[in-house]
Amino acid sequence: MSDRAFMPSDLLNCYRRGIFPMADSRDDPSIFFVDPEERGIIPLDGLHISRSLRKAIRRGGFTVTYDKDFRGVMRECAAATTGRPDTWINDGIKFIYGELHDIGNAHSVEIWDDDTLVGGLYGVSIGGAFFGESMFSRRTNASKLALVYLVERLNAGGYALLD
Repeated sequence: MSDRAFMPSDLLNCYRRGIFPMADSRDDPSIFFVDPEERGIIPLDGLHISRSLRKAIRRGGFTVTYDKDFRGVMRECAAATTGRPDTWINDGIKFIYGELHDIGNAHSVEIWDDDTLVGGLYGVSIGGAFFGESMFSRRTNASKLALVYLVERLNAGGYALLD
């Protein structure tokens, strides 16, 4: 990047070229770009939902929202956990994706247990493509529930790709 600040439009252009930003750790202030040889694509018309997850969906006991707490989802995705003491989401990543959210190109799915955010995911939307970036779960199946509801919403919105 040049001397000017990294703008949301720059990040959207990166996604259009198939690259995305990362940091080495939550505490590393630098950001680098990844240009993967292969992409992980989730089929929107054939997402496999296990029997136990279907049961959890029928049982309920949670609330699903969209874009209600985007920054909260990012904060939880970046938080240390017992099994994952560090993440690739630093303050610069949180800032630029927050800016993308503010202009309508980054979205979140939130799973709530009463007033507590217990799971979710976020990603970038460009045209008919959604690029999932990170997810978290503080309750059994919460991130999986977010994925199921994301796919449902993408299908309803006419999306063609979930990366």
